[in-house]
Amino acid sequence: MIESAIRWLMSVLAVPDVGLTSVFIISFVSATLLPMGSEPAVFAVVKANSALLWPAILVATAGNTLGGAVDYWMGYGAKQTFARERATHWFGWLERFGARAMLLAWLPGVGDPLCTVGGWLKLPFWPCVLYMAVGKFLRYVTITSLLLYVPDGFWHRVASWIT
Repeated sequence: MIESAIRWLMSVLAVPDVGLTSVFIISFVSATLLPMGSEPAVFAVVKANSALLWPAILVATAGNTLGGAVDYWMGYGAKQTFARERATHWFGWLERFGARAMLLAWLPGVGDPLCTVGGWLKLPFWPCVLYMAVGKFLRYVTITSLLLYVPDGFWHRVASWIT
């Protein structure tokens, strides 16, 4: 279902299936609206054109960081919604570590809410964005590098299982 939604979004925006624009949009949306990973998009672009390794990682980092910044601003304006959660251990932890906690914004399932709570706590915006970007950049470098070491035969078998 998510794959068909992504294809629909790309066709509506007239974005090619593989390219830096797709990487940016998928990375941005995955940080804000849909629970999906953008690493497969980065990997697909790099496999299609190995010269785009660093541009794809940088574009994905930018898109995902901007998505995190949107989460931050949503949290900044959502104080009433989270007022009853104030006493949880997450808030104390975030208040103690401050903007540095945004290094963990790359974590699946935890990172996007972490950015939102950072905004709610009114942690300093630019340091938060910087730490988000560093964490997300390191994630893309690590995962893309690891995926590039997997033999092509494995990916062909996976593709044959899926189709």
